[in-house]
Amino acid sequence: MSELPGRGDAARKPDEPVVRPGGMPPHGTHVVRRARLYADGPNLVVRDPRRRERRYAVGAGGIRRAVFYLPKDLSGIVQKRPADRWGVLALEDENGRDILHVPLAGWLPEARSVGALDLRPHKCLSRTGLRELVERLGIPLAESPQPLTASGVPDDGQGDMPARAFYGELPRWHTWARGVGVFGWFVALVVGFAVDLSWAMTVAAGALFLLPAADAVVRIGAWWRNRQHDRRVEEAEIKPSPEAGSGGTRRFLRTASLSVLPREFVLTNALGEERWLGRTGPHGVAQLVRLVDASTGEPLGVEVRDAEGEARALLPWRFWFAGPGGSDGWAALVAALGVPSSDEKYRRSGPAQPWWQGHALAGDARRMSAMEGKAARKQVGWYGSVVGANEAMILPVFSALLLVGLLSEEAPMFAAGVLSALTILLSLGPATAGALISRVSYDRTPAAA
Repeated sequence: MSELPGRGDAARKPDEPVVRPGGMPPHGTHVVRRARLYADGPNLVVRDPRRRERRYAVGAGGIRRAVFYLPKDLSGIVQKRPADRWGVLALEDENGRDILHVPLAGWLPEARSVGALDLRPHKCLSRTGLRELVERLGIPLAESPQPLTASGVPDDGQGDMPARAFYGELPRWHTWARGVGVFGWFVALVVGFAVDLSWAMTVAAGALFLLPAADAVVRIGAWWRNRQHDRRVEEAEIKPSPEAGSGGTRRFLRTASLSVLPREFVLTNALGEERWLGRTGPHGVAQLVRLVDASTGEPLGVEVRDAEGEARALLPWRFWFAGPGGSDGWAALVAALGVPSSDEKYRRSGPAQPWWQGHALAGDARRMSAMEGKAARKQVGWYGSVVGANEAMILPVFSALLLVGLLSEEAPMFAAGVLSALTILLSLGPATAGALISRVSYDRTPAAA
C-alpha cells in the first residue's frame, strides 16, 4: 500500500466504476465531493476528503480476495457502529489478513434517507458500486459464514488493525478537542477550588472554550469550502418549482437543487445535504419514472432509478415540477440526464397520509420537500442535529461559574471571565441568530414574508 498526495481539482477523473460516499450535511459536503473508491490499473485507490490517495495493489503481495460480512445483531450495530448496518466488505491478502474494511453505509449515497431494514445488505453491494469495482479489479468475492456483530468484523487473529475506509461528517480533531475540553475543564476546576489556584480557573475556562471554538472552526471551514466550490460551466441546474400553496419556503427555494454534471448527478435537499450519483454503470442513473396516482392519474413524484431498476432518489412532484415553470424543469432534467423517462401507476396508502408513506425512500421524499419552519430548525440547528440539543444551555450555565472573574482584579481570574464570556457568546450567538433568521425570513414562504 502506498499513499500519494492529491492533485487538486484538476486531477484526472477516475473511470467508472467509482464508489461515492453517502450524502452529507453542509459541513460535510467536502467528503461527498472529494472522497472516492476506484480502480487505477491493477490498484484499488482510496481517496480521502483531503484528496490524499492510498493505493492497494491487487494480486501477489496485495489484495487477493474480498469477504462480505453481513450484520447479525442489527440493533446493536445501529447503536454502536451505524456505518456497519448493511455489512462490511473486508479486503484480505493471500494469508487471510485483513488489509482494508469498507463499511457499506459509508458509501451508499442515499444512506441518510433509508432505514436499516428498508434495504437488504446484498442489494447495497450493487447500489454502492462495490460489487462492480471488485469485479473490475478481478478480486474473488465471498460471503463470510461468520456474521458481523456489534463489535465489528471478527479479528483475523494477527493483531493488526486494518485500515477503515470511512469518513464521518465531523473531523477527528473535533472529537478530540471536545473531549480534552470537557476533561480539562473538570480537572482544572476541581484543582482550582481544592487548592485555591487562580490560574487553574483560567485553564478551566480555556478548556471549556474549546467546545464552541471547535464547532465554530468546523462551521467556518464548511462555509469557506462551500463558497469556494466551483460550479462547472457545463453543469445543468434545475431548481424546485413548488405548487402554489404547497408551502415552498425561501430555504427550500434557495437551497434545494438538482445538478447534472457530465459524469454525476448531484441532489441537494432542503437541508443543504448533498449526495452524488454516478451516471453510468449498473449503479448509475439509468431511468426517470414518474409515479402517477392509480385512481386520478395525478403526478405524485419522480423515482430516479439505476440500471438494475432500483430507486435511488424520490422527488415529490408537488414541490419540484407542479408550479410555474415546473414543466420546463422536468423537460430540462430529462434532457440533461439523457435517460429514458416513463410513467408508472402508484397506489397511495391513504388520503390522510403523504402519498409516499410506505415507500422505501419515504425519508428521501420528506427531505426533498419543503419543511415547516420548526421541523427545518430542528434538522439544521447545530445543537439540535450535530452535537447535542442540550449543549446550548449547559455550556452557558457551566461558563457562568467563572463569569464573575470579569469583576476581579487578578489577571488569571479576569482571563477566566473573558474566556467564559466568549464561550457563552459562541454557544448562544449563532443559535439565536439562526433561529431569528429562520422565523423572520428563511423558513417563511415568499408571499408571507
